[in-house]
Amino acid sequence: MSAAANDAAPTPSGADAALLAAYARHLAIRPARTREAYLRDVAMLKALAGETAIVSLGPATLRRFLATLHARGLSGRSLARILSGWRAFYRFALECNPALKDNPCAGLKAPKSARRLPAALSPDEAAHLVAIDGEDVLSVRDRALFELAYSSGLRLAELCALDVHAVDLVTGEVRVWGKGSKERIVPVGRSAREAIRVWLAARAALPDVDADALFVARSGRRISARAIESRLGTWAMKRGMAQHVHPHKLRHSFASHVLQSSGDLRAVQEMLGHASIASTQVYTHLDFQYLAKAYDEAHPRAKAKKTPKQTKAAK
Repeated sequence: MSAAANDAAPTPSGADAALLAAYARHLAIRPARTREAYLRDVAMLKALAGETAIVSLGPATLRRFLATLHARGLSGRSLARILSGWRAFYRFALECNPALKDNPCAGLKAPKSARRLPAALSPDEAAHLVAIDGEDVLSVRDRALFELAYSSGLRLAELCALDVHAVDLVTGEVRVWGKGSKERIVPVGRSAREAIRVWLAARAALPDVDADALFVARSGRRISARAIESRLGTWAMKRGMAQHVHPHKLRHSFASHVLQSSGDLRAVQEMLGHASIASTQVYTHLDFQYLAKAYDEAHPRAKAKKTPKQTKAAK
């Protein structure tokens, strides 16, 4: 029985209860956030299906559901994530129900969203933010943490996972395991190296410190992603920054500033750990915006001349 034929042959909705319960048990080993997201996606699917059993839905119905969600204002990126959750559910359903032959999501695609440019700080803003003052252990750690994030463009997860031996302060390099367990070596700037030296001395005085973790909490345990986000937000406010700053914004700023200075897109791709050059090319648009702004502010012919009448009115 094909998935298309299933559109016209609903089965009792009570069959969904057992399947959804089994799916929840199947997801129990997943990380909490992943599990919650997948269950939320299936709950949304069930709400759209109403009394119709989920396993009876076919591609045409699911495509209509996507259109409904899109009309409600969900972006293409959000719909792609939801569709991924639906696919995962139907893969599980296929394993549980031999009568199902096809995954009805197999050929579906979410509508594309306009690509948003990543937000980046100006070079002065970034330098001001990471130059953290203070001699207490957390201030010393945070300066090393954020100097490294901006210096080398590391992802939040990469910062959390860094071990002490991954940073070579002599050669000025950090060895990182990125997405897909791919290893890359990234340069570490002078300011970041000095901040890390100071932090390592302070770290050595902490009790019960994790022997491997480079960045740890006051308790000595490896620092969490949420703690890094919270500390950066706190420092941004302390430094008088009106905009919200998250760790990924330091990564965006790193990429934008290196590209502005060097123009070497391939080098930026390697340092960011992007598998595709297309992911890095977004920073060329960011760079163009920076140059266009500088042109508008500096070039005598960038702005339209005021007429004598406009000049007189301005006075």
